[in-house]
Amino acid sequence: MHGPASSGWLLVALCAATGAYCLLRMRSSVEEQRRAAGGEALMGFGMAAMAVPAAVFTPPGWAWPVCALVFAGAGLHALWAARSRPHHLHHLVGAVAMVHMSLAMAGSTAGGHGHGHGGSPVPLLTGALLLYFTGYVLLTGVRLIPVAAVAGGPADAGWGDRPELAHACRLSMGIAMLAMLATM
Repeated sequence: MHGPASSGWLLVALCAATGAYCLLRMRSSVEEQRRAAGGEALMGFGMAAMAVPAAVFTPPGWAWPVCALVFAGAGLHALWAARSRPHHLHHLVGAVAMVHMSLAMAGSTAGGHGHGHGGSPVPLLTGALLLYFTGYVLLTGVRLIPVAAVAGGPADAGWGDRPELAHACRLSMGIAMLAMLATM
């Protein structure tokens, strides 16, 4: 996205590590963990790719519309899954944010000038997504407090089955999403 290269690389590292942990969660013995982890891994790696500083690598113009299509598909999957599991609506909002950012990146490369909105006010969708992810980050952070006070969880829980790590993963991606939306 925009801003100093060092913050871009920190976002890349955070999102890639989160995506890798979500891949580990896909090996969980808990079916619901596996279902949610796939979409979260896609989101983490997609955000990592978007956060690579433009001075290092500028993807070809066709990459952003393809990215938007991939996340539109992920959004449709989340919408379908939300019929029986409403918590997948968060994945839908995340997919909408990724499509929005992909289209903004495609528009900026097609126009030949930098991203962002310049002196114009924050568009309505970007503002709504910023508000949503701010609330999500605060709520997820509060959810971590009671879990952190408990000593660990079940002794036989694997890395993919630890709820506090799943919450920390979601919190990290929410914070990264806020940072990326704020730099648009």
